[in-house]
Amino acid sequence: MAASMYIVVEGEDPEFDIFVNGRALARHEAAVERLALDLGVKPLLEFFSADEHSMALLIEEGAGNPDLLRRLPPTQWYPGEDGLRTVSALVLTLQEDPYQLGSEGAMVLRELLEYQTVLRKTAERGLRWHLAVSWR
Repeated sequence: MAASMYIVVEGEDPEFDIFVNGRALARHEAAVERLALDLGVKPLLEFFSADEHSMALLIEEGAGNPDLLRRLPPTQWYPGEDGLRTVSALVLTLQEDPYQLGSEGAMVLRELLEYQTVLRKTAERGLRWHLAVSWR
C-alpha cells in the first residue's frame, strides 16, 4: 500500500488546482522532518489533521477503525503562510543539494515545489489548509 501526503484547502472549491501526488514526500517523511527541524521550521506532519471525509476514505481503504469517526477531534486548519514558510525553507535547501535526501531527492523537491505553488495561492486568497494522508 503506497502512502501519499496531500493538501486539503478549507471550503468547497478554492478555485485553483490543489493536487500534488505526495508519494515521494510520504516515503521520505522522516528525512524531510529531520531536515525541517535542522532548518528551524515546523515539520510538515505538524500540519496534519483529519477531517471526517478524509477519515471515512481511509477507513474505506482499510486503514482505520470505524470507531475512530465517533472520536475524531475537530479538524485543524492552518494559515497558508505557515505552511509556505516550512515548504519554502525545504525547497531552498534541497535546490542546493536534492540528493541530501538520497536518490529520490529530486522527486521530493518537485513535490515540494508543487506544495509551494498550492500554499502560495492558499495564502494569497487568505484560505486555510491542512495536510492529509492517503494509503492506496
